[in-house]
Amino acid sequence: MSLRGFFQNNRDDRNRITRFVILAFVLVSCFSSARPQPTPVPEPGTGIEGLITVSPIHGGPSRIGVPDSKPLANVTFLVENEKGSVASFTTDVEGRFQILLAPGHYRVSRKDAQPKVGRYGPFDVDVVAGQMTKVAWSCDSGMR
Repeated sequence: MSLRGFFQNNRDDRNRITRFVILAFVLVSCFSSARPQPTPVPEPGTGIEGLITVSPIHGGPSRIGVPDSKPLANVTFLVENEKGSVASFTTDVEGRFQILLAPGHYRVSRKDAQPKVGRYGPFDVDVVAGQMTKVAWSCDSGMR
């Protein structure tokens, strides 16, 4: 083997090693930036609690002594932030609910909402650290 051939082979090897190192760096960079961001953890005593009602509950005009609304019982709602759905809750038989959430801005709407009659959100709410945000939301049954 000549001296010229020896240096040529070493140059080729160095080029291969350099390309391998660059490729490995690019792959590691891609995978490390693709990691999902951690989900914020709700703090104790931080979230939303309240009552959801629906009205009207009967057709025709309002009548004295006859309620126009009732608690929206056993209905599931989705809680979303700018990244998408983060939680869900179901109202109890009295239309009440409580859910722990990390501080931030949320939009709450009925899960599996039918695009037919009625309006069951969305409701916007801001959650502050260390506080249970109290809400009273009224849904429209669409009944007239």
